[in-house]
Amino acid sequence: MNNNKDGGFSLLAAYIGVFGTPQNRTSSQIAMTAPVITKAEKDTISMQFILPEEYASNEEAPGPVDERVRVVEEGERRYGVVGFSGVASEEEVERKVRVLKGWLERDGFKVVGEFVLARFNPPWTLPMFRTNEVMIPVE
Repeated sequence: MNNNKDGGFSLLAAYIGVFGTPQNRTSSQIAMTAPVITKAEKDTISMQFILPEEYASNEEAPGPVDERVRVVEEGERRYGVVGFSGVASEEEVERKVRVLKGWLERDGFKVVGEFVLARFNPPWTLPMFRTNEVMIPVE
């Protein structure tokens, strides 16, 4: 999901039923999972929720009512990851990306894509208790 100020969070939250009746074709309540993944691509921010284990494939998940929400299966990937606490400000995330890329290159891994940001806590969590990860795909 992408393109608005909150990266699509409101649309995804509506899809799973955070705001009332779920905005999916079966009106099924879907559990919120962690982490919430944020990707920055050009001038767009996209956000992803990971569906609960009960949906073994994207075909089993209820179809979204809003066409801006897509259910996709991404398959397995391998990532280099660095965790950190606090607010995931743009500056802090950029710093973590630089550090992690340096570590990965030093250890012989090939970076094969752009980083993603994983957030594990709701927005009302006090900053000192927030858990985040920068994840970079590698070979």
